[in-house]
Order: sequence, then structure tokens, then C-alpha cells
Amino acid sequence: MERTNMTMLTDFYELTMANGYFEHGMGDQIAYFDMFFRKIPDGGGFAIVAGLEQVITYLKGLSFSEDDLNYLRSKGIFSEEFLDFLRDFKFTCDVWAIPEGTPVFPGEPLITVRGPVIQAQFVETMILLIMNHQSLIATKANRIVRSAQGRGVMEFGSRRAHGATAAIIGARAAYIGGCVGTACTLTDQEYGIPAMGTMAHSWVQMFDSELEAFEKYAELYPTNCVLLVDTYNVLKCGVPNAIKVFKEKKPQNMGIRIDSGDITYLTKRARAMLDEAGFKDCKIIVSNSFDEYLIRDVISQGAKIDSFGVGERLITSKTEPVFGGVYKLAALESNGKIIPKIKISENVGKITNPGFKKVYRLYDKGTNQAFADVITLNHERIPSGSDYEIFNPEATWKRKKICNFYAKDLRVQVFNEGELVYKSPTVYEIREYCMDQINTLWDEIKRFENPHIYYVDLSKELWELKTKLIRDLQG
Repeated sequence: MERTNMTMLTDFYELTMANGYFEHGMGDQIAYFDMFFRKIPDGGGFAIVAGLEQVITYLKGLSFSEDDLNYLRSKGIFSEEFLDFLRDFKFTCDVWAIPEGTPVFPGEPLITVRGPVIQAQFVETMILLIMNHQSLIATKANRIVRSAQGRGVMEFGSRRAHGATAAIIGARAAYIGGCVGTACTLTDQEYGIPAMGTMAHSWVQMFDSELEAFEKYAELYPTNCVLLVDTYNVLKCGVPNAIKVFKEKKPQNMGIRIDSGDITYLTKRARAMLDEAGFKDCKIIVSNSFDEYLIRDVISQGAKIDSFGVGERLITSKTEPVFGGVYKLAALESNGKIIPKIKISENVGKITNPGFKKVYRLYDKGTNQAFADVITLNHERIPSGSDYEIFNPEATWKRKKICNFYAKDLRVQVFNEGELVYKSPTVYEIREYCMDQINTLWDEIKRFENPHIYYVDLSKELWELKTKLIRDLQG
């Protein structure tokens, strides 16, 4: 089924709650909702936020069709007055967000939506769907890219993705995370992310011999000739036949791809054979269920690899396939006054930060390295360079005074009363920005296992507000 309007892709309780707000005269109550996450996938040191462009597209297109209204009428629980309200539904909220490609940490509001509660709460499902998926894939891709130590990583996962949209948008997120291209043609067509690929084993099998298959391919693609050498036997015939074709056809941008076997052993032998034949510039590309750990291992073992094709373990984030973002009420507004709201829990990690907030990143003036983030109430300003006290939200006895720093407000306004006021960067700009921002993080934060904890602290005013609300609710 093709459907471009995703308004009805929502949890049903968003509609029953909206109907309840409407019937009780609460529909125009101004509410603030935060989208944030609680845990970094794979025990990593940071995550990469992605998906804002698709959130914007969704919010711009919110509307209910007559078919939608007829479906809701058939449920027998919604009033005609509420259905009339939905017929004229228009998104009028304010939205703030941390730009795509930014390294982010648990507890930080990646998106804040302010507006009439029916609207602000209704968009929860799609915001979480989009941001959870793309942030997950961008984060996983970046781990894999960093493990490759400068070697190119191509996203090869379309056939193993969880549906068509996951393949297309997942490839976009992977590119933001640092991949150099994708096998997904439609992602190239839609976003201009370079489509890449060589041949399948079936191409080789279609001809009477492997040598003939390679010859025909080289004739067709003389400027970019990468030959798949493991259909039969990599070292006995695959690489030797490739060398014969390279000598005979003299194509440009020569390469071989190995998709099975002991990658370390095979690439070492293949490299020696290619070099001996005079093809030191011939690239070796590998693909075989790689992730960041296997890539790290084969490189440490001396594998001779120029680039990787990574599929299922990237596009599904196989080692941890859930990002875990949540969407929680943070405040209400009455007569221009913000009334903070908090959710408390016996699980300390699930206690929310109340109020309308912003996120500052603090940088050392001497090194330009980021050393902490601070969540503040929206009206607060952090003065760069002067003494400033921050509070650890999980160990409130830990306080720290900092100096010789500068602060950057991470968030931008995206919508103002439903009007788009933000111009999305190109995916190329997002990717470059992502790489630049990761370079501001200390190497210790980038470890795959037991990374240094990057602290996300609370301002004194927010910490005191949170503490007061908890005490008041506990009596």
C-alpha cells in the first residue's frame, strides 16, 4: 500500500486521549513535550541524532482525510464534534531540536514540542518512530566507520532491512554516521547519496567461465571495474582470473571483492598476488556480515583491506536494535506562566527533568574539546569563561565549578506557531558537521567498551526545581 500522509500512523491511545482532552475542554491547554533517550546503544560513549528532516516533512503534512474520519467514526467512540475538529486539524506548535549529526547523550531533549496538548501529544508516535530509527542507525554506522580506521564503509543492507522505508531512510542515516555510500539505488535518487556496487555471484555463474564473466564486465565498465572473486575459489582462480583481465583490458579503478572465507588470510594472500602482478593500486573490498568488532579484529590481524561493505549488522543494528527514545510531558503553560511537570519512578533513570529546557555544550577554551553538557531551564544563560557550578543529576552531592570555557546552545527552533523557520542542511552538510562534532569529543569517550562517561549535568536552578518537585510529590 502506498500512502504518503502518515497522520494515521499513530498509537490509538493518542486519538482516545485527544478525544478526551477535546470533550473536557482541555484541547487548547498549552503543553511542552520532550523527546529524549535513556541509554546509548551497545554501551557506547555517545549517540548520533538523526531524522529531523523526516520529522519536519511529517509535521508539515498533518491532516485527516475523509477516509480517516470515516474509519474513526466506525469505531463508535468518537463524537461528531471531535471528528469535525480533526477535519480542520492544523499543526500550530512550536518545535525546537538538536540538529542532525550532533553527538548526543542520555537525558538531553532532542526535540521539544510546545503547543495545544491535542497536537503536541498526538505527534509522539511518529517523532519517536523516525528519531529512534535514524538515530540508532546513524550511531551504529558511526561505530562501524570508526572501527575501519579511515577505510571506506559502504552500506549494503537493503535486502535485510525491516521494510522498504527502513532500507531507504536507514541508508540516509548510515551516510550521516559516516558511510561513504549505499547499495540502495532509491536512496541515491532521493537524497543524492552515492549508489555503489559491483556484481553478484550470479553474474559469474551466468557465463561459461569465471574468466569470461570478468572479461565481459571489464568491457562494460572500463572506468570502474571491481570483480567478485569468491564464486568458486578466491586464490586458485578468482584472483588469477582478475589479474588476467586487468592485464588484458587495462580498466581504471580496479578492485576485487571477497564476500566469504577467512578474510584476514585471503586478503593477505590476494594483496601479495596483486602486488606481484604489478597491480599495487588495485583495491580490495570485503563484505561478509561485518560489524565494528569484526572489522577491528581483522584489521588488528593485518588484513589487507581498502574498504568494507556492511549490510545486515548495520541496517538492523543487530547487536542492539532498539534506540529507546521516549516522549514525556515536561510542562504546562497557563496565562504565560510555565508550570513544570515531572514523572517520578523507583528507577532513578526514569525520573524526568521538568520544565521548558535547553541544552548547552561546554568546550575547553584551550583545546576546543567538549567536556560536559548542561541542561538548563530555557530562560537561563551560561556565561562563557566565568565560574559556573554544575550538578550531577544522578549523584546530587557531586558539584563542580568550571572556568576557562565557552558554551554553545545546541538547539535550534524549527517551527514557530506551526510555520517552518528552519532550513534543513543537505545530507552532505549534515555528514560533514557530524564528523566535525565527533572530533570535538575526547578519544576516551569513543571507546567501544567501557568508554569514559561524558557528563550531562543540570544547572543549579533546574536541579533545585527537580528536587523540590520530587519532595512535594513524595509528601
